Amino acid sequence: MSMQSFSLQGKVAAVTGANTGLGQAIAIAMAGAGARVALVGRSAPDETAAAISGLGGESAAVMADLSQVDNVQGVIDETEAALGPVDILVNNAGIIRREDALDFGVSDWDDVMATNLQVPFFLAQAAARSMTNDDRGGKIINICSLLSFQGGIRVASYTASKSGLAGLTKLLANEWAGRGINVNGIVPGYFATNNTEALRNDPERNRQILERIPAGRWGDPADLGGAAVFLAAPASDYVHGTLIAVDGGWLAR
Repeated sequence: MSMQSFSLQGKVAAVTGANTGLGQAIAIAMAGAGARVALVGRSAPDETAAAISGLGGESAAVMADLSQVDNVQGVIDETEAALGPVDILVNNAGIIRREDALDFGVSDWDDVMATNLQVPFFLAQAAARSMTNDDRGGKIINICSLLSFQGGIRVASYTASKSGLAGLTKLLANEWAGRGINVNGIVPGYFATNNTEALRNDPERNRQILERIPAGRWGDPADLGGAAVFLAAPASDYVHGTLIAVDGGWLAR
C-alpha cells in the first residue's frame, strides 16, 4: 500500500466546529493530507484558517448556527460554491448540558439533541444527496463519545445524543455503503480542550481520570488527526459502520 492511499489531494472536506479543539485539529490534519477544507461553525475560524494557510493549504469559512436544522443545506451549498463538491463530511460540532436526571429540563434536552443528533443526521443527508448526484461517493465521519458506550452522570441528553449518533452511524453505513458512501465514527477519549479545562484543573478528578487511562495522559487534539484522515482517505474504502476509539485505552480498561 502506497502513501497515496492516505492522500486527500483534490478532495473537499467540510468539518463542523472547526474553530477550536478537536474540530480544529481534524481540519488541520485533513488540510495537511491535501484536502481543501470548509471550516463550518458559528464563530470565525481565524486561527484554524491561519494554521491551514501555514501548511500551504486552502480553506473557506462557512458560518452557520449548527443548532438549527434549517441551516444544513446552506452549509453544503456554501461549501460547494467556495471549494467544489463535498467529498468528506465530519460531524464534529456538539454541546453538553449538566444537571441531575431528576431535575433535567426540556430545553437542555432539546438543545443538545438538536445540535448533537438532529443536525448531524440532516447534514449527512444533505451531503449524501450531493455525493450521489454524480455517483462520486464520499466519506462521512461522525464524532461520537465515550458516552456512546457508557452512561456517565448528570449528562442525560448528551449521553442519549451520542448513543444515538453511534447507532445512526451504523444505520447510514448500512443504507449508503452500496452507494459508495462510507459512514464511520470516531470515539474520542479525554482530550485537553476547552471543554475539559474544569476537569483538568480539579486535582482529584484529574488524578482519577489519568489513573483510568492506560496511556497515562490526556489526549492532544492532534492525536485525533490520523484516525480522521484514515477514515476520509482511500485506505478506508472497505471500512463501513465502524467506531474507532482514540482514547488512550480507556475503553479497554
